[in-house]
Amino acid sequence: MKISIISGSHRNPSQSEKVARHIENTLNNDHGISDTWVYTLADNPLPLWDQSIWESNPEWEQRMADIRQQLSSSDGFVIISPEWHGQVPAGLKNFFLLVNRFEVGHKPALIVTVSSADGGAYPVAELRMSSYKNNRICYIPEQVIVRHVESILNDKAEDNNPDADGYFRERISWALGILKGYAQALAPMRDSVQIHHDKFGNGM
Repeated sequence: MKISIISGSHRNPSQSEKVARHIENTLNNDHGISDTWVYTLADNPLPLWDQSIWESNPEWEQRMADIRQQLSSSDGFVIISPEWHGQVPAGLKNFFLLVNRFEVGHKPALIVTVSSADGGAYPVAELRMSSYKNNRICYIPEQVIVRHVESILNDKAEDNNPDADGYFRERISWALGILKGYAQALAPMRDSVQIHHDKFGNGM
């Protein structure tokens, strides 16, 4: 099983990537998933979408080749988004314009949002509302909202709020176990059902 983790912050370094690395370690150590891939949107590695990506533009083909291979070989995803002005960062929204149903379609994804204070709920709603329609990524019912992120999941114990840090480590591991279960359940579904149909290539 392979799980890919998308860190949606443009910042470098970022708290979102810190959370992504923790999630990768948790998948490796708690759930026996050694095949993981972390892709970070730090420094905006992907240009804005343009329609030539639909026309087999050689530049886009070269740019997306490795990303497509990694996503296509994945069984599930963790999508990490900070909350910026109550929104998902533009680079992460752009990412969902660039990927398609053959790469992420009908595969489970866990939403993890990140806030420096008590926020984090708006990006959950935004991702569930508008990021799945044509690429058919399947968000599972569980989600994690990492609040006061600077005070948890740090490498040095003295940098963490002990109560909050313990809670979030346990909650994240539990949610990843649910994601693993969905990944196992949906894999045979994709082999037994016609999930791609040229006539119905886009969602309604």
